[in-house]
Amino acid sequence: MKEFNANSITKKSNFILNIIFMIYTLFCLVPLILALIVSFTDENIINTYGYSFFPRKLSFASYQYVLLNGRAIINAYGITIFNTVVGTFLSLIVIALFAYPISRKEFKYRYFFTFLVFFTMLFSGGMVPWYLVCTQVLHLKDTIWAMIIPYLMNGWYVIIMRTFFATTIPDSIVEAAKIDGAGDFKTFMVIVLPLAKPVLATVGLFITLTYWNDFWLPMMLINKDGLLSLQYTMVKIQTNIAYLTQINSAAGGGNVAGVIAAIPTETVRMAMAVMAIGPIVIAYPFFQKYFVKGLTIGAVKG
Repeated sequence: MKEFNANSITKKSNFILNIIFMIYTLFCLVPLILALIVSFTDENIINTYGYSFFPRKLSFASYQYVLLNGRAIINAYGITIFNTVVGTFLSLIVIALFAYPISRKEFKYRYFFTFLVFFTMLFSGGMVPWYLVCTQVLHLKDTIWAMIIPYLMNGWYVIIMRTFFATTIPDSIVEAAKIDGAGDFKTFMVIVLPLAKPVLATVGLFITLTYWNDFWLPMMLINKDGLLSLQYTMVKIQTNIAYLTQINSAAGGGNVAGVIAAIPTETVRMAMAVMAIGPIVIAYPFFQKYFVKGLTIGAVKG
């Protein structure tokens, strides 16, 4: 009788799984491809025939309209890149420094601090206390740090890192480092962090997406145009288009209404989506080799 191996997979099963994942990947890519194609389609064609993967007429009007605010877009890109890079780096440091101590058995108060993390995942003080703390206590309003500091700590990412440290970093390595005279901080920096690249890359990708896609913090805490992020700038452009469209509907004709009607509303939405998602899609392959490993290592043990 042939011995059953739970880790093996037949060629037939492997082929079926590959087909399933290829179809799933196609479903994920189709909306992105459609958004890209529509962004280069003439607005009148969209209004007449709807969305199509084969545009009847190409047009760059949507990108030209968005780039009319070229200086604002470039500035918003710079703000968003700064927020993403600095925020991701600082957030990884804060989360790792919190997660590592509570993963060590010799830390006396690890259960207390772990409880605090769980508690904040289940309950929050609400929007008004949060806003008062950010503006009245931390004085973040209309500063670049208003879009960085509120996202530095995340309880869920702390738990992921804690589990990784507890199940993947051997106690013998830490003990050997202490015998050699290394302190806790040096052990963490020289021994632990290099071994934690998979989880750092995985959590770093999630944090990067959070900072890159954020429009909530600028909307709540920023009033200066020079500090607006890319996503919130896109939201403002879209809001302006919607407002002008309403004016056009109310005007009912005339030269002004004709100019407003010429604004490419549908294709601009797609153009903004393409412009916003492009850089983060390009950055993703650099994290990919660590992504699955970082999520699965230590997933059995809690």
